[in-house]
Amino acid sequence: MSREQRTREHPAAPGAASDHLARAEERWETTRQEHSRDRDGEIFTTISGREVDHLYTPRDTAAGDYLEDLGFPGEYPFTRGVRYNMYRGRLWTMRQFAGFGNARDTNGRFHFLLDRGQTGLSVAFDFPTLLGYDSDHARSEGEVGRCGVAVDSLADMEVLFDGIPLDKVSTSMTINGPAAVIFAFYLAVAEKQGVPFSALRGTIQNDILKEYIAQKMWCFPPRPSMKVITDILAFSTTEVPQWNTISISGYHIREAGSTAAQELAFTLANGFAYVEAGIAAGLDVDAFAPRLSFFFNSHLDFFEEIAKFRAARRIWARTMRGKYGAKKKESWLLRFHTQTAGCSLTAQQPENNIVRTAFQALAGVLGGTQSLHTNSMDETLALPTEKAVQIALRTQQVIAHETGVANTMDPLGGSYFVEAMTDRIEREAEDYFRRIGEKGGVIPALEEGFFQREIADASYRYQLEIEDRRRVIVGVNEYVVEEDPIEILKIEPKVETNQIGSLQALRARRDGRLVEKRLGELAAACTSGANVMPPILEATRAYATLGEIVGTMKKVFGEYVEPAMF
Repeated sequence: MSREQRTREHPAAPGAASDHLARAEERWETTRQEHSRDRDGEIFTTISGREVDHLYTPRDTAAGDYLEDLGFPGEYPFTRGVRYNMYRGRLWTMRQFAGFGNARDTNGRFHFLLDRGQTGLSVAFDFPTLLGYDSDHARSEGEVGRCGVAVDSLADMEVLFDGIPLDKVSTSMTINGPAAVIFAFYLAVAEKQGVPFSALRGTIQNDILKEYIAQKMWCFPPRPSMKVITDILAFSTTEVPQWNTISISGYHIREAGSTAAQELAFTLANGFAYVEAGIAAGLDVDAFAPRLSFFFNSHLDFFEEIAKFRAARRIWARTMRGKYGAKKKESWLLRFHTQTAGCSLTAQQPENNIVRTAFQALAGVLGGTQSLHTNSMDETLALPTEKAVQIALRTQQVIAHETGVANTMDPLGGSYFVEAMTDRIEREAEDYFRRIGEKGGVIPALEEGFFQREIADASYRYQLEIEDRRRVIVGVNEYVVEEDPIEILKIEPKVETNQIGSLQALRARRDGRLVEKRLGELAAACTSGANVMPPILEATRAYATLGEIVGTMKKVFGEYVEPAMF
C-alpha cells in the first residue's frame, strides 16, 4: 500500500501532517529514488504479507489524542502496558512449557526448572489426555507420554506435583476439551496438600473455540462445550477467585498459519464470545472478566509482533468498557502469556533456533507480556532435552537482567513505525470483527469454515514465498550446510506399558461402586443443565479416570465431527 493510500485510509493529525513536513518528505522521496535502489528479488513485507514502506514519519500515525489512543502504562486504554511500573516492579513470569512421559518424569523436569530460576510451571499434556482418552484406550496406542505428560486420574496429578507447594507456585495447564476434568484433578491435589482453593494461582487454557478453528483437540460439540466453560466461570468466580479461568489463545491460530492480524482478530473475537456467553448465563461481567487472560504467539517479524500486542490491549479495553459495559478497571485489562513461535523453528541447523527464539522473546517483552515461554532449539525434532530447555530459560534471564529493556516502560512507544503498525493491525482486526458479526458470530462462522479458510489462504501464501525463495529461511532455502545430528530426548515404549499398568492397578484398588455413583450424578447434572464442576470434582475425589468422566459427558452432549471445509 502506498503512502497516499494509507493517508487516505487513515489521515494523520493536522499538526503532524503539516504542509512543511509533506513537502520535505516529497523532496526526500524524489532524492532517494534518484540515488538508491532496493535489493533485487527481495520482498519488503511483514511475515503477514503487509507491505513495509521505506520510511515512517508523523504522517503515518493516527489522528487523535495521546491519552485516548496511547495513555500511560497502567491506565486506559493500556496500549503502553497494564501495570504502572511494568518490569521495574516485577519481571514477567518465566514459565517453560514442560511435560513428557509419565507424571514422575515430568515432576523431575519441574524441579529441574524451578531449581534453575523458573518462576512458574506450565504443563504440556500428551495427545490422549488432550482428547480426553485414558492411556489404555485404543486411540491412545503409540501416543502415551510422547508429546507431553500422560495424566489419567487424580493419582497421576498427585505424582505430577509431588513436592511442589501449590500455594507458592503459579501453574498454567494447556488443556481445552477436558479442561474441567484436569482442573478438578488439580483442585483435588490442592485439597490433599491442605491448600485452600482461594490461595491457588494459575491458568487453565480452556479455550475450546480455537480448537475448532485451529488445533482440533475437542471432546464435545461447540455449544455444549460453551456451556461447560460458563460452568467453570461461575464455579471459579466464587470458589477459586485468583485462578484465570480461560487463557484465550491465539498461539495455535498463528501456528496453523494465520497472519498477525488474523491471530489478533480471531483471538479477541473468541474472547468476546466467552464474555457474551458468561453474560447470557446470568453472570456479572465484572465478576468473571478480570480472570480472563490471553495467550499469544511471538513470531519473527519483530516490530509487527510488538504492534500486535499493543493493539490487542487497546481493542480489549475499548470493547470491554464501551460494548459490554464493564465498570472495573480489572475487566479492561488484557493480560497475556507469550510463547515463541514453534512454527518458525527449523530441523535444519537447530542451533539457529536459539537466535530465533531470543528475538521472539525480546519482542514479547517489548510488547509488554506478563508471562513468557521460550522454545528450545530441538523442539522440531523431539521434546526438549535438559540442556536445550536450560538454554531457553537462560535466554529469558539474559533479556531480563543484561539487556536493559526492563528498565523503562514501552520503550518503542512513539516510534512512527510501531505506532503506524499498531494502528494498521487494529484496523484489520476491526474489519474481521465486522465480517464475523455478519456471519452471526464466532460459532456460526467456525461451523461455516470461515476461520479455517482465512488461515489456510494465509498459510499457503507464506509457504509459496518460501518455496519460491522470495522469503529467506536461514539454513532451509539459503545458507544450507552439511550438519551433524544433535542429541534428542527419546521416550521409550515402556513408558506407555508402565502407564497402562498403573492405570489398571488404580481401577483395581479404588471403590468401584462409588465411582459409578459419582459418574451417575455427573450424567444427571449434564442432562439437567446444572453446573458440572461440583460433580466432576466429586468423581475426581473417587478416582474416576479422565476417560470415564469425559465418556460420561459425551453420552449426554454427543461428539463432534468437523464438516468438510475444502
